[in-house]
Amino acid sequence: MKGYIRDHMRLVPAKRMTVATHGSSGQRYRTDPGEAYQMDWGFTEVEDWLGFRYRIACFAMVCHHCGTCYIEFFPNARQENLFIGMVHAFMAMGVPAYVLTDNMKSVVVRRDAEGRPVWQVDYASFMACVSFKTRLCKPRHPFTKGKVERLVRFVKGNFLAGRSFEDVTQLNAEALAWCAKQAGRYRRALGCVPAEEHGEKCLPQTSALAVDDEVALYLCPRRRIGFDGFVSYEGRRFGVPYWYASRDCRVSREGDVLHIYSEDLARETAAHSVIWGRKDSFCEDQYADVQPCELPSVPVATTIAQTEPPSGNIAFSKFDFEGRL
Repeated sequence: MKGYIRDHMRLVPAKRMTVATHGSSGQRYRTDPGEAYQMDWGFTEVEDWLGFRYRIACFAMVCHHCGTCYIEFFPNARQENLFIGMVHAFMAMGVPAYVLTDNMKSVVVRRDAEGRPVWQVDYASFMACVSFKTRLCKPRHPFTKGKVERLVRFVKGNFLAGRSFEDVTQLNAEALAWCAKQAGRYRRALGCVPAEEHGEKCLPQTSALAVDDEVALYLCPRRRIGFDGFVSYEGRRFGVPYWYASRDCRVSREGDVLHIYSEDLARETAAHSVIWGRKDSFCEDQYADVQPCELPSVPVATTIAQTEPPSGNIAFSKFDFEGRL
């Protein structure tokens, strides 16, 4: 049997011939400059100086045409951090015609009877605000967005390998410098320098993102103020002044400074230096100096007497058998 197969291998069709029967499944998907970006989340574990382990999330976005990339790290992969990462990426790379992503919960809820996606409500509002469209990959087909999958793997194997950092602010600053370095290198597979290709061809085909009041709301997530005057953000608590009467506020971290705004972003109520420990950060006027105090409504007529405190150490008086104390 083995000899027969060896002698008749010429009769077996080549792989490219079998692929051709399935349409264009053997061709790489290509897009025009500025037409599409790909985005995804990646995760890595961090071991702190005390030996405790926790997980952080890496938002990754890459231009499908030239390979220009943007990465940013967050404490988690919540939807509010997805919006912040996308806005920052659009500010740096421009807004494309559509974004290709997988079926993450913060993007799509389900598909209807005809297979069309039912967008998550907040994500649908975000698409309308920024003016772009979203295309979804087929479930369990990650190679559909292979560029960003490869980017996440490259970040883990190149940028994160053997790296130590003090806080997320420092890590994100180093990530931006790493992205600029990678974009300035010649890519043999693309035949270009991604930064130059993106600036000459992709960027003119994208739309610039204007950070107006509506977009600023996505950069400042809403937070509920606790009964003790603190708001929680990125696993830490920050104080809010007592004179701010609303139950909700908005917060935004810019580098090492956390800004707390009113719910409509009309006023900044407090600014905190970000302390990357777990200690609460108080603010000025977090609690009122004068607390309510009840006063007598009728003249005070009752008088009591107070005696002089005893001398000596009263703690040993029960051992004074001879009456010396």
